[in-house]
Amino acid sequence: MRSIRLFLVASILAALILFNFVAALQGYQSSMREADTLFDNQMLDLARLVSNLDLSNASTRDLRLGNNLAFQIWSESQLLAASHNAPALPLQNFAPGFEYVNFEGYRWRTFTRYEVPLDRWVIVAERTDLRFVLAENVVLQSILPLLLGIPFVGLLIWIIVSHGLRPLQQLSDALRNKGANDLSPILSANSRIELDQVVESINGFIQRLDRVMEREKRFSADAAHELRTPMSALKIQLHNLSEEMDTKHESFQQLQEGVDRMQHLIEQLLSLYRATPEQFINNCETVDLYAITQDQLASSYPYFEVKEQNVELIGSSIEIEADKFALETLISNLLGNANKYTPRDGSIVVSIDDLGDEVCLKVEDNGPGIPEAEKSRVFDRFYRVAGSDGSSRPPGCGLGLTIVSHVADLHQARVEVKDSSFESGSAFCVYFKKKP
Repeated sequence: MRSIRLFLVASILAALILFNFVAALQGYQSSMREADTLFDNQMLDLARLVSNLDLSNASTRDLRLGNNLAFQIWSESQLLAASHNAPALPLQNFAPGFEYVNFEGYRWRTFTRYEVPLDRWVIVAERTDLRFVLAENVVLQSILPLLLGIPFVGLLIWIIVSHGLRPLQQLSDALRNKGANDLSPILSANSRIELDQVVESINGFIQRLDRVMEREKRFSADAAHELRTPMSALKIQLHNLSEEMDTKHESFQQLQEGVDRMQHLIEQLLSLYRATPEQFINNCETVDLYAITQDQLASSYPYFEVKEQNVELIGSSIEIEADKFALETLISNLLGNANKYTPRDGSIVVSIDDLGDEVCLKVEDNGPGIPEAEKSRVFDRFYRVAGSDGSSRPPGCGLGLTIVSHVADLHQARVEVKDSSFESGSAFCVYFKKKP
């Protein structure tokens, strides 16, 4: 049972029912003992009364005491008197005391008494089923209100348990309502003693998480900013070197590619740092998705031109709520990813579709595509899919699609990887909520 409330209510009700059952059993046994004592005393009185009957009167020899009582008076082996329902044989052996016998289809309790002055035996009998009926009535009258009250007791327990668990619900609501960037401690002024340790543990975890995130952001920002300075110096030295040697030399080309890759990595790290929930909330505005995509295509056109790729933009002006810089970063990375994995003379189609409540930004190409087993991993940090030749990987740092996923999360959008409409290739679809 996963619910604490249901577990507590069911456990308490089960304990109450078990207690009532044991109490009823004890009550039944106690009632039987009391009934036996009461009826045995009545049989003693009945025996005394019968022993004083005037047997000279014929009417006393066949008395009717009711179907539940019987008696016999014997003198040695002669039956002097008996009730109308008594058998002709002795009800019990001639021995003083209480016994049980069966006759007329019932179980009877008997009492035998010897009257010394009169020299005769008096035997009285009473049906035992009446004793059980009395005991059952006593028990039912005491236990029935408890059984009928179980639903009300269950409701009362549910209310009490729910009230007792309310601080836990309040703690859960406080955690659920915390923003993505809210790492402040949880206040425990009104919490119960039992929850103080839980709140303290949660606050300790939040503090450790805050320190880790702050350290990560500081490292990314510092690393990106500090690396920009030596990168600028490398670019200058590389430019000076290009004037002194053949730029088509293999060593120079490798150096150029290494510097460009390092600069790209620095820019990606800085972009990943800047796209935080705090900045997104502060910079969110109404933007034209089509216009921003068009601008990013224009900025990236030189890369497409180098590989002689055919790029097409389909769609019309659609407004969404977004952080402009973060959205530009997302589109730029999708275009860069398509450029890297699409072969020379390949085709890339960028489309913006109005789906009613959503707007879909789709970038598809006719590259080698992504194997089904790797589609779930392309957004992992530093993970890269093999290139069009199936073995080598295009230059990159493996952060572009990670940033795409991060920016999409900031916009409460979702990203899906599908097969391209071309014969081969992949399609990245980002679904944004449409502005009301």
